[in-house]
Amino acid sequence: MKGLRAKIDYALKHNANLYRLFNWVMSTLMRLWGKFLPMDKKLILFSSLSRKYNDSPRAMYEYMISRPEYKDFHFVWTLEDMDTEIPGPAVKVKADSYAYFRTALKAKYWVSAVNIERSLHFKKKSCVYLNTWHGVPVKYVGNEAKGRSDFDFREIDMFCISGEFEREIMIRAFNLRAEAMLPTGLPRNDTLYNTSDIEIAAIKQKLGIPADKKVILYAPTWRDSADNGKTYAIEPPIHFDLWEKRLGSEYVILVRAHGYTNKIVGITFDDVVMDVSSYLNINDLFKVSDILISDYSASMIDYSILERPIVCFAYDHEEYKETRGLYLDLDKEIPSGIKKSEEEVIEHILSMDYKSECEKTRKFKMRYNQYGGNATQACVMALFKN
Repeated sequence: MKGLRAKIDYALKHNANLYRLFNWVMSTLMRLWGKFLPMDKKLILFSSLSRKYNDSPRAMYEYMISRPEYKDFHFVWTLEDMDTEIPGPAVKVKADSYAYFRTALKAKYWVSAVNIERSLHFKKKSCVYLNTWHGVPVKYVGNEAKGRSDFDFREIDMFCISGEFEREIMIRAFNLRAEAMLPTGLPRNDTLYNTSDIEIAAIKQKLGIPADKKVILYAPTWRDSADNGKTYAIEPPIHFDLWEKRLGSEYVILVRAHGYTNKIVGITFDDVVMDVSSYLNINDLFKVSDILISDYSASMIDYSILERPIVCFAYDHEEYKETRGLYLDLDKEIPSGIKKSEEEVIEHILSMDYKSECEKTRKFKMRYNQYGGNATQACVMALFKN
């Protein structure tokens, strides 16, 4: 069933006429249904990336259940895997099920890092919708991505941004109202502003990483499906056996695929090269990592909060820039520019002045993370003030 839904999603995203027909029919039916469902003024629906218990909605939820002023609220989480453990009093609903859409129509508050309405339009006027989104745009997003014209976020009440760089991009790409922009930073990133050696040691122990090892995190962005939605695989031109030989025994390498990537091809995992794609809390991975390697992912901007070296391994830069489009001139904006081969990446790691690279990252951080550090509380307050 999950595979079928992925194919349907792919077809809708890549066929504008089919999408418009589907959207009109389903939105009309949802709005009609909503007229018969009374609103619960204490009900909050949470939905996050890949319908998992993660990202900024998780940060907001865990803040709220720790505060007595929210003890009378009813919390519902949208999940793909109903066996997911969630602390506190939350009720779980299966993503895209009857119960999910019924809850969405009844809830007074929506909190999402993606799209509660699943690209439909059925939000009631009295419903308050806060969308944290899930990262500063490096690559084209929304209606500016090739082949997309279906994003219409006019009914979103609040939309988080981390800096002025993205304000006009988000308004334009998602058809957002200018007054919806909420300059708070991302709630999920608050913990990156405060970490400690004790916490890092604990995370290493949890992940099974020896305390004396340095850590490299490889976190590439997702690539669109090459087989009409059957899979969303990634096959980077990497030979980690070479990395182990060149870098020696000093490093452990963590590989974290994007949440929408469902297959990693060509990498053999062991105690040195570890697959951490299923590890939900990416901030833990950031905190233990001495170096981040990515390509076109917003993770570079999130990671910059820690002011540690970033390596941009953009092996398909020209092709990706042409087919997807980029907001950043990576060679100029990213600390130390683009590396197009794994040999360049390895040489850079071996020859870098670590403190100098950290300073480059600090300057990068100041440009793209103008807001942040207290986003969780600010978002919760904005949700109820609105």
